[in-house]
Amino acid sequence: MKKTIDWIWRFVKGMFIGSGFILPGVSGGALAAIFGLYERIIRFLANITKDFVENIIFFIPVGLGALFGIVILSFGVSHVLENYETYVMWFFVGCIVGMIPSLWKEASQEGRNQSDLIVMVLSFIAALCLLIFGQSWFGGQLSANFFTWMIAGALIALGVLIPGLSPSNFILYMGMYKLMSDGFKSLDLTVIIPIGVGGLLTILLLSKLIERIFDRYYAKFFHFIFGVVLASTFMIIPTEYTSFQLSGYAICGLMLLLGSALGWWMARLEEKYKKIN
Repeated sequence: MKKTIDWIWRFVKGMFIGSGFILPGVSGGALAAIFGLYERIIRFLANITKDFVENIIFFIPVGLGALFGIVILSFGVSHVLENYETYVMWFFVGCIVGMIPSLWKEASQEGRNQSDLIVMVLSFIAALCLLIFGQSWFGGQLSANFFTWMIAGALIALGVLIPGLSPSNFILYMGMYKLMSDGFKSLDLTVIIPIGVGGLLTILLLSKLIERIFDRYYAKFFHFIFGVVLASTFMIIPTEYTSFQLSGYAICGLMLLLGSALGWWMARLEEKYKKIN
C-alpha cells in the first residue's frame, strides 16, 4: 500500500513538473525544486550509470506524470488560457506560495549567511529583468524547422536545469508556442524528435556542471534558486482584469487560497514522507 501511494505521489509531482514545460510563466525546474526532486534529478542526469536501475524505477512515475501533464494540457491549454488564464495562474501562484516555506527551509540545510542572502537578492533582480525584458530580446516569429525546434528543446531542458526559467515564455516569444502545443497534441514526430534531441544535448552538456556547483556551493545555489523562484512567481501574477466583476475577483481569491492550501499540504506530505524514509 505504501509503495502504491508513493508511486501515485511521484506521478502527481510529475504532472505538476510537466505543466511547467507547457504553461507560460511556470517553471518545471522550480516545481521540481519545490517538490524536493531537483537535486536527485540533477545527480541522476549527471551520473546516468550510477544506480541506473534504481533511479529509472524511481523516476518512471515522475516521467509518466510529466508526459501525462504535457499531453493533457496540450489538448486544453489554448481553451483554458484563452478563457480562464487569470484563474489558472492565481491557482499556480497559490501552489507555489504554499510550498515556498518548504523551499526556504531546504535552502538553509547547510546553513545560511549574509552572502547567501545577497546571492538570493541578486538572483531575484536578475531573473526579474530577464523575465521582464525577455519578450523584447527574443521577440519575433521564427520559422519552425529542425534547428529551431532543437532550440525549443534546449530551452525546455534549461527549464529543468535552471529552476525559475520558464521555457514556455521564451518559446512563446519565438512565436512557436502554439505550434509546439499542437505538435504535442497530435504527437507530431517532426516536432517531438528535434525537441528531444535539443533537450538531451543540453542536459548532457550542463548537468555535470550543475552537480559540481551543488556539491561546492549548496547553500548559495539553493538561495539562487529561491530568488529565481520568487521572481518567476511574481511574474505570473495576473495583471489583466478587464470586464471583471466582483465574482471574478472572488474566484481569483478562492483559487489563490485553494492553490496555497494544496501547496502547503503537498509540502507537509513531502516532509512526512522524508522522515519515514
